[in-house]
Amino acid sequence: MADTNVSHPTNYGSVQSSVQESHAPENLPTSPLVKREVGLHRGLSSRQVQMIAIGGTIGTGLFLGTGRSLAQGGPASMLICYSLVGFIVYITLLLLGEMATQYPVAGSFNAYTTRFFSPAYGFALSWNYWFNDAVSVASDLTAAQLVLHFWTSWNPWVISVVFWVFLVSVNAVHVRAYGELEYWLSSLKVATIVVFILVGILVNVGVNSEHRYIGGSNWRIPGAPFVGGFGGFARVFVTASFAFGGTESLGITAGETKNPSKNMPRVVKLVFWRIMIFYILSVLLIGLNVPWDYPNLSNRSTTTSPFTLVFKEVGSNVAASFINFVILTSVLSAGNHALFAGTRVLYGLSVATPPQAPRIFSWTTTRGIPLPALFLTSSISALCFGSSFIGSGVLWGWLQNIVGVSNQIAWLSIGLSSWRFRKAWVKQGRPLEELKFRAAWTWPWGPPFVVFSVTTLIIIQGWSSVIPTFSVVDFLSFYIEIPIMLVMFVAWMIIKRPRHTGILPSRQRRSPSSDPLAPPRQAPRNQQFWYSDLVDTKTVDLYTDEYVEVEGDKVDDEQRRKRVEGKGGILWKFYYWVV
Repeated sequence: MADTNVSHPTNYGSVQSSVQESHAPENLPTSPLVKREVGLHRGLSSRQVQMIAIGGTIGTGLFLGTGRSLAQGGPASMLICYSLVGFIVYITLLLLGEMATQYPVAGSFNAYTTRFFSPAYGFALSWNYWFNDAVSVASDLTAAQLVLHFWTSWNPWVISVVFWVFLVSVNAVHVRAYGELEYWLSSLKVATIVVFILVGILVNVGVNSEHRYIGGSNWRIPGAPFVGGFGGFARVFVTASFAFGGTESLGITAGETKNPSKNMPRVVKLVFWRIMIFYILSVLLIGLNVPWDYPNLSNRSTTTSPFTLVFKEVGSNVAASFINFVILTSVLSAGNHALFAGTRVLYGLSVATPPQAPRIFSWTTTRGIPLPALFLTSSISALCFGSSFIGSGVLWGWLQNIVGVSNQIAWLSIGLSSWRFRKAWVKQGRPLEELKFRAAWTWPWGPPFVVFSVTTLIIIQGWSSVIPTFSVVDFLSFYIEIPIMLVMFVAWMIIKRPRHTGILPSRQRRSPSSDPLAPPRQAPRNQQFWYSDLVDTKTVDLYTDEYVEVEGDKVDDEQRRKRVEGKGGILWKFYYWVV
């Protein structure tokens, strides 16, 4: 059918421009519960948003996932796959930045998918991404157990319980508490990676326990540089996707970001280049300094961090313990980020029109914390305690696959949304100059490139689970997201399918005893079995939720301009670049 059979909502979980907004649905009855719904607060500063974008990406995927990638694919596969995925995510981030700057709403790319592509697909995507974030918390708590194996094997699940309580407590206080914790934990991670790059170079040239020049020797040992053939190479894509996951949740913070018209483009332009530098250099040094067959690098019970091994090569157990402690804090940071993002996604579902989650999840405290959404999201992290029965290493591997594929589905959906958004913008005759942020060099090839490249990754990365032998568990961890998405999509299409009314034929309209002046009797309201809810790009609303700058934004811009153009402007520029 044509793509016009859809009614466009007038509210997509939007966030108003005031410092304290209300998302309480207007049609709810007045009650003490509704009166306390004060909505989300714009409490995240530019420096916090930038570090959140970094912190959400640099975490267990880099510190621990690289060990699994190296063991399964070898150093060359790891470097190539991380570089390719990094480029794809960079383009995706630019596409998301265009929409998030124009419409800084709660729910971010999930809301954009519903608005510009398909409400049914947006529904399936939103719940899938919420589950992705909830499972990510479980993954990070499981990773904490793996990190603790460096020191002790005594009941590591205890630290997971402590971390869980701490993360829930921080996220239940205020968004500024989350933002400040994430800022400092992310700062520690960035500083650690810089130190690691320097140490990695020294270890490679001979400053190591054996006092030997390593160079590229680990690329020439038996099995290297490509381990496991094409299957091993393809398998690294999902671990790389897990590692880069979180970048897209930058858009989720748009609903709570001060002055998003200016701060979101700054984040998009600056942050990812730093991430690319950190990732590519780190992955290259890991492949040079750590052999792919290092004992216990990745097995059923454990996964060892290559970062710890490189510091251990310096010959100092103290240095190795320190980096392991930093990795433990990065696990805390990644879990903090995933819990925040999952809570906001569930909140965005509940305030969408029509609602895509129970309205109870739209309830917030006076400090702007959606507690019901927080508690449901955090409850999923109980999965981490299953590691005592399965084995931390294998459980973390399964969770890593699930989250990695979910990240890819999110990137694919951003590409689809951007494709339709750009098409609608041009079709409706709005000038490109009205876009608050535009990545001009990605027009028009950016969205189709993301869609087709990510689809290819999803298809080929599970190669090793089928060839040479079929592994049911591995196959499910790679592809179970797809049928779940399909079921939710079909369910929404069936539940929300439109009704149509017909007029009965004249001989069936009235019985002989009926009133001759009565209106014709209508046929029963039937539901179409199937229809298309693809959004019409000619009529989709491009004006609702566009951000309008408030006085506080202008004050911030003027203060920044005076600092940069005044005395000490170079120092201020350096300061803004650093923070």
